[in-house]
Amino acid sequence: MEISGFISAVIIGIVIGILGRLVVPGRQHIGIIWTILVGIVAALVGTFIAAAFGVADTKGIDWIEIAIQVVLAAVGVAALDRARSTHR
Repeated sequence: MEISGFISAVIIGIVIGILGRLVVPGRQHIGIIWTILVGIVAALVGTFIAAAFGVADTKGIDWIEIAIQVVLAAVGVAALDRARSTHR
């Protein structure tokens, strides 16, 4: 992976992580770094799932792929928040 690909993954991860965090109701007790990491993983897995269903490359904006990524990020944020709150 080139440096531009890494920077793109981080930027997309930030956006997807924040959108996922906005979808989850209430306050989450995880930091921004965890949000970014969850967003990056959700973006990568969401792209893989969208490609498996044949909706990753469409004309225009790939709304279905973005929706999959945001849902995965929301699930990841909620799961991480729940896991961290049980250890307090």
